Amino acid sequence: MTTLSLSGPRWPMPSRMTALAIVGGLACALALGRTLPVTMDTVAGALAPLCANAAESSPLDKVEPIASYALPNVPGKRVTIVRVFYGPGGFSRPHRHAGSVTAFVTKGEIRSQLGGGPVGTFAVGQSFFEPPGSTHLVSANASTTEPAELIAVFVADEGAQLTTYLE
Repeated sequence: MTTLSLSGPRWPMPSRMTALAIVGGLACALALGRTLPVTMDTVAGALAPLCANAAESSPLDKVEPIASYALPNVPGKRVTIVRVFYGPGGFSRPHRHAGSVTAFVTKGEIRSQLGGGPVGTFAVGQSFFEPPGSTHLVSANASTTEPAELIAVFVADEGAQLTTYLE
């Protein structure tokens, strides 16, 4: 996992090239959003496999689609942006994502663990990265009393099921 803190120097910073690539990718996605019309029905359809139900997460947790765009300069790929809300004590059960995912914490603190790695706790302004095919063992609100949320940016194959829950 790569950490990126916008609030201070206490966390390791990625290389300048990595930071520029992240910012550039997000800027590109936002620019495409203004030039490629997508209806919320299209976004909702693309995100249906991502949205959790009670069997896959805790009550009060939800995934809200923000946008989804085909990447014209990368044929067959799509960028999808969602907001994930975790209620107090909320979590998602272990899962995998198609493609790459970058998550940015916007409220509270999120605990995250990819298979084989340590559990990390990420605060507002920090981000973490999930390489394609990673097993996301822990994805949870670090607080049992306050809500938490993050923005997740997926880059995956067109038509891919974005989230697959593990048995």
